[in-house]
Amino acid sequence: MPSPLEEMTTEKLVSLIEFHNRKYWDDAAPEISDEEYDSLLRELASRDPRHPLLEKVLSPKITGASTVRHASPMLSLDKAYSHGELLEWAAKFARDENEPFLAQPKYDGISASLADGVLATRGDGFEGEDISDKLPLINLEKATYKGPPAGDARGEIVIRNDDFKNLYPNILKKDGKPYKNQRNAVAGIVGLKDISGMILQGARLTLVDYGTHTETISLAELKDKSRWSQIIEKFSALPYPMDGIVLKLKDSAYSDSLGSTAHHPRGQIAFKFSGTRAVSTIKHIEWSFGKKFLTPLAVIEPVEIGGTTIKKLTLHNYRFLKTNDIQIGDKIVVERAGDVIPHIVSCEAGPDRRPADIGNCPSCATKLLVEGPELMCPNPECPELKIQRLLAAVRNIGIERLGEPTIRKMSETLGVKCLKDIFSLSKEQIATLEGFKSKSSENLYNEIQAARSTCDFELLASLNIQGIGKNIAKSMLQKFTLDELRRMDADKLEQIPGIGPERAKELFERLKDKSDSIDELTAALDLVQSKGAGGQPKRTICFTGKMPQPRSHYEKLAEANGWTPADSVTESLHLLVAADSSGNSSKLQKASKLGIKTLTLDEWMKTLGATQEPRSTARTKDNTDSLLPGF
Repeated sequence: MPSPLEEMTTEKLVSLIEFHNRKYWDDAAPEISDEEYDSLLRELASRDPRHPLLEKVLSPKITGASTVRHASPMLSLDKAYSHGELLEWAAKFARDENEPFLAQPKYDGISASLADGVLATRGDGFEGEDISDKLPLINLEKATYKGPPAGDARGEIVIRNDDFKNLYPNILKKDGKPYKNQRNAVAGIVGLKDISGMILQGARLTLVDYGTHTETISLAELKDKSRWSQIIEKFSALPYPMDGIVLKLKDSAYSDSLGSTAHHPRGQIAFKFSGTRAVSTIKHIEWSFGKKFLTPLAVIEPVEIGGTTIKKLTLHNYRFLKTNDIQIGDKIVVERAGDVIPHIVSCEAGPDRRPADIGNCPSCATKLLVEGPELMCPNPECPELKIQRLLAAVRNIGIERLGEPTIRKMSETLGVKCLKDIFSLSKEQIATLEGFKSKSSENLYNEIQAARSTCDFELLASLNIQGIGKNIAKSMLQKFTLDELRRMDADKLEQIPGIGPERAKELFERLKDKSDSIDELTAALDLVQSKGAGGQPKRTICFTGKMPQPRSHYEKLAEANGWTPADSVTESLHLLVAADSSGNSSKLQKASKLGIKTLTLDEWMKTLGATQEPRSTARTKDNTDSLLPGF
């Protein structure tokens, strides 16, 4: 059942990739397989080869003591899902039939490096988080050494299969429940601020060096499926969680000469194992609202695959549901390919099946329409669609604490309908919302006020114009001001690179329709103009508190990333960066009163791009792989 990617708009494709990134890395609750995720990336690459999402190196959200600069990048890997794809890659780089390759297990854990006694996560591939406080839990395994962490290593933090079977049934999380699978246990434990409870319970993690288990195979041998099967069989018997095998050129100098993309080295590839499967039944079809369309979700009889209980599956869109004749009561085969949650492999008609169609909108009862592959509610006043559009606008404008449940409360209790209404709220009004107390209402109020200082491209993206996300908006507003765009007709808008006739028409009509809203928002916001700022709007930034490096270090770093350092907190300040956001400095107090956005030093450092500098001089050994678990 192929996913109908060819009918998906680029904006929805990008949104879908970002959604699945959050589900996998932030929520630890992925909803699609590796193959499906990679198919989304391949489709995006075919449309926009330079899109920033394709260059992103992702990793679990883990906060460490400080940031560690890797001596050599720890990038992700390109992937192959069949012996044929693997052969195609190997033949591309082999200089003859005898070209030697190294095969190594692809462990399913958290990539990390150990250097000079400092243990660090992969992070963004160039800088990771210092998690040296987890060393008391870790055993190191290398080809010639097993024992407490010593020397340098680059590998994966995992829980051995035997440890998970023998130790972890009695090791409980904070909620008193045991861990259900090894990878989530590793991520959960490494993410703990205090590991004393884990030490008391006897928890154990293993850092297995990438070079611990290695097989050499030539291109000629690789063409023999039986030889490759022997390697798979041998590695599968090892006592570690794995989701594939890494194949890389043995000649490291030749491999290095091939270079790398921003995402992966060219001289290595990951062969992903096929997923395990289970049979289930569709109990119900739920319809999830987006900004415009409704997406079907299959609620199934719970099945457990690899320690994860699967209860829901995405069905992509309305056309996927109809084309594959999926109905309530059908028997389905569910797969977690590459040990990642889940997708439908096949569907068989059940004895008491019934259609999952809905004729009217579940929110406003308007008759639904089919637009391309999607099912949509045409009612612009549909309450649920308005909530979803407002939620998207809030995310684009940067009010991070304001989630969907609170937006619903604001809508129902305070009559909030748009962004302008949110910026008009008083502290007292927020305090009337259910579940909000004095401190929480003050925090949300301050964050809303801080969001008044925003870039023009964030404002444009918040208007929810079809096809105009943050990347497109930023690209346009580096060349034209928002006022200049508003004065252009569709023909002139079409001449802007990357816009085209369809997007130009939509942009022209929506800018005209939303003219009053734009005026109201620009009056309410302290808008930073992108045009003329060298691609990065100049905003003022101030630092407070004792930091690891001299203040001048961070001010130079800020200037390199388009900020203008300031010595004091005034009404015109855009951002205050604090060594300790819970401190009580006069700058923090004044920023809070003025509603100026505040970030911790770690949070601000993570927002920086390629010009980011190291905060630690800890070095990592320049040796083996650049692996990324999962995706």
